Amino acid sequence: MRGDEKINITSKNVKTWSTIGARPTYGLAVMELAKHHEDLMVVTADVSTSAGLDRFRKTYPEKFVDVGIAEQNMIGVAAGLADNGYNVFTTTFAPFQTLRCLDQIKVNLAYSNIKVTMTGLASGLINGPLGNTHCCIEDVGALRSIPNLKILSPADGIGIFKAVYAAAEIDQPVYIRLTGGSKNPIVYHDDINFKIGEAIEVETGNDLTIIATGTMVFNSLQAAKILSQKGIFASVWDMHTLKPIDEAAVRKAADKNKLIVTVEEHNVIGGLSSAVSEYLSSYKGNTSQLSIGIEDFFPKPGDYSFMLKQCGLTPEQIAQNILSSL
Repeated sequence: MRGDEKINITSKNVKTWSTIGARPTYGLAVMELAKHHEDLMVVTADVSTSAGLDRFRKTYPEKFVDVGIAEQNMIGVAAGLADNGYNVFTTTFAPFQTLRCLDQIKVNLAYSNIKVTMTGLASGLINGPLGNTHCCIEDVGALRSIPNLKILSPADGIGIFKAVYAAAEIDQPVYIRLTGGSKNPIVYHDDINFKIGEAIEVETGNDLTIIATGTMVFNSLQAAKILSQKGIFASVWDMHTLKPIDEAAVRKAADKNKLIVTVEEHNVIGGLSSAVSEYLSSYKGNTSQLSIGIEDFFPKPGDYSFMLKQCGLTPEQIAQNILSSL
């Protein structure tokens, strides 16, 4: 039974998920998922409150394991539970979920194709006030080269619910990358057809195509509005699956437009930009690509808006960058 058939999508819930932000919304999604998966088990590394999982911990204590600040151990425990038939979700902050656990992810999960869903909280730049040790601009690049691993990057609250439910149905390791903080903008007001590996065209236009992921989908939509005021009309795609990338969507964009713009809250090396470039390298056409993201540097610490502006990721900067390339 498909999990996305059980999500209660209402205008009230959509507004709530936007207001509380990515982490509490993830907690709500897992809480709802438990009603439909008796085999669900959640393993965290001392982040039940940060992940919005306190209610889950109190409601389902038998389904909750906190290993403390021991992320590598968390992956080992998750692999053992999954190997014994549990549907396991691990949760901690993105740099510790991925970079700190890279060897365990490769050996304990991917190599044996063990079904565990890893959720990286506060990826990208949202943890800017804590410095680059707590930001995560490399996770997709590090994980994308590991076989047997899928990577999801939802755009908003509905996307988070859809990603969580979809991951629960996949019989292999999955990484869910959560970006943004509280008061996350709404991209989808109604139900969407979310399928792993199939991008969603959110906005249509004939002049160029913007392919974005995570919270940058909203910023790209805003950039497209700015461009439309200048008579330039862009399609905007939500590439919610970064591995496997939707090659058909990229090909459709390349066939339609001479310019593809990728926008991501990640290093331009290794993430969405690289995935699209890898496909276009074998594409027989004259489509060019503009990569907008973090230009391979560590930004100076600061609040989220400051970090985005440093990296050229505000809607106004995205639009101006595109205009300069035309």
